Amino acid sequence: MKFRDFDVVIERDEDGGFVAFVPALPGCFTQGETLDEVLDNIKEAIELYVEETGSEGNYPVFVGVHRVRVKSK
Repeated sequence: MKFRDFDVVIERDEDGGFVAFVPALPGCFTQGETLDEVLDNIKEAIELYVEETGSEGNYPVFVGVHRVRVKSK
């Protein structure tokens, strides 16, 4: 059995839950009320994405997130 790792970005939504998306897989996102739930959901979403697209190829490499400070009013 082969495994593949994907980077996942998780944000808190306005209702206090969580939203997760995979930068390397356009349109692959989900939500959950807890971190455990959103992580379970995104794992399932990734598996379905790869299965549905038949895409086992090379995915873009997610480099990271950098916080940038700008002036605001």
